[in-house]
Amino acid sequence: MAKKNEKMVDAITSMDEDFAKWYTDICKKAELIEYTSVKGCMVIRPYGYAIWENIQKILDDSFKQLGHENVCMPMFIPESLLNKEKDHVEGFAPEVAWVTHGGSEKLEERLCVRPTSETLFCEHYANIVHSYRDLPKLYNQWVSVVRWEKTTRPFLRSREFLWQEGHTIHATAEEAIEETERMLNCYADFCERSLAIPVVKGKKTESDKFAGAVSTYAIEALMHDGKALQAGTSHYFGDGFAKAFGIQYTNKENKLAYPHQTSWGVTTRLIGAIIMTHGDDNGLALPPAVAPIQAVIIPVAQFKEGVLDKAKELLDRLLSVGIRAKLDDSDNSPGWKFAEYEMKGVPLRIEIGPKDIENDQCVMVTRHNREKSFIPLDDLETAAAAKLLEVRDGLYEKALENRQRRTYQCKTMEEITAVLESKGDGFVEAMWCGDEACEDKVKEMTGVGSRCIPFEQHEISDKCVCCGKPAKHMVLWGKAY
Repeated sequence: MAKKNEKMVDAITSMDEDFAKWYTDICKKAELIEYTSVKGCMVIRPYGYAIWENIQKILDDSFKQLGHENVCMPMFIPESLLNKEKDHVEGFAPEVAWVTHGGSEKLEERLCVRPTSETLFCEHYANIVHSYRDLPKLYNQWVSVVRWEKTTRPFLRSREFLWQEGHTIHATAEEAIEETERMLNCYADFCERSLAIPVVKGKKTESDKFAGAVSTYAIEALMHDGKALQAGTSHYFGDGFAKAFGIQYTNKENKLAYPHQTSWGVTTRLIGAIIMTHGDDNGLALPPAVAPIQAVIIPVAQFKEGVLDKAKELLDRLLSVGIRAKLDDSDNSPGWKFAEYEMKGVPLRIEIGPKDIENDQCVMVTRHNREKSFIPLDDLETAAAAKLLEVRDGLYEKALENRQRRTYQCKTMEEITAVLESKGDGFVEAMWCGDEACEDKVKEMTGVGSRCIPFEQHEISDKCVCCGKPAKHMVLWGKAY
């Protein structure tokens, strides 16, 4: 049996040796994905898809509690429709995939394979919104989208990926802005409570906002290697799309007005975030809320009388209280099973053997720290639930400590360069004057780009980190996936 700090899975490259290779090894070894003959696309295997299903279920329930309804738009967008909003189409043009033929016949008009669905929702709203009584519309859809990425990596960037995209339309700017902020908070709560990933909430700079948006808000997470990952975004569109698509309604004063819109989304890159935030050299470490298997039962000396019967009894008891449990009664050795479920990130391992049965106990081992506890069988259900909470809290605290340790405050670009060279990648907090030229220069000179303007501001100095002029904001900078 492996000791607490001993590596159990040799087929996974050490993250300190090659973080990118470590990540790919986990995706493959844990049976999350498989590559295909379609360049830049992947098969999400059952274990990986089960994680996404759990993410989807938790978020979908949250959306519906907030009054949203699910819809489904077409996957094709006529070129003329896409071109109606100039800034929007320019932002997506380099990544658009086009359908030019239907069967053997050339289409009269090219069809875009949706990179996002703002234009389709706008066309629909123009047809169904006529009066203030029709507002708001709180819609969401769970679909796949296509963006022709040049460099791909499983979950983080693929040419086709799964996501949800919320699209809402409101009578006033105040209502739409409130919705934008509410959904960002929904994402942040989900990441922190369900995924055990601490995030920074903030506003994107003008140069980094979504194409066609008035403002974009984001949650930023720090991965184990010190690089940032944008975990979710929420956009306020104002009435720009409404004007471009001729969406008007009669308000309470019986006058025509333009409604205000929002859009918000998260993708399967959240699975990549889970891997890179919580994983270690033994494989995945899954937050219990989204783990396909929350507890695995491993019978020890299962060939001995009564062991399998007791293991099945434990399984039934855990399933009866809603814990996603599995009994592995295969003929593989207990050591192989320990390594397998460690690598797959199962939060809780429960061992039961002849001596345990004799002592009316079982052994529980938590994935995030490998701590072993001897639990009376009468306490199985309550102890398992408590251990799952312990795993969630342990993962969160470890991720938060990594972020805090890798967050640096700098007053000059020279300080940024020096701290990154000496301590490695991480978040940099530094002041900014608001000039896009300074934002670009910081990235050019130091390698870190603006991630967001955090809602929680504190003053590092009163001068811009680049030009030395009076600062307007504290900005979070970093290298990103």
